[in-house]
Amino acid sequence: MEQSCEKFTVSGVVQGVGFRYHTAHQAMQLGLEGYAMNLANGDVEVVACGQQSKIDRLSTWLEQGSRTSHVDSVVREPISYKPYKGFKIL
Repeated sequence: MEQSCEKFTVSGVVQGVGFRYHTAHQAMQLGLEGYAMNLANGDVEVVACGQQSKIDRLSTWLEQGSRTSHVDSVVREPISYKPYKGFKIL
């Protein structure tokens, strides 16, 4: 199965509300690898690698966000594939 990677920049109320934890949980359930990391401007950067259909499912989840977050926008861009070990919160 071909593997791909995408980077998401999630804006809104996504820091200090458990968003990275919930994102990691969702990604691991889907069998994706990568990370979720807070950015200095208040956004969260998410890199997800794995099967495209699973990345698409994570993208749909990111647009909704967790119950404690409020997502205003998600910017999605393909990046070159890089193997990660699991899904980390940075």
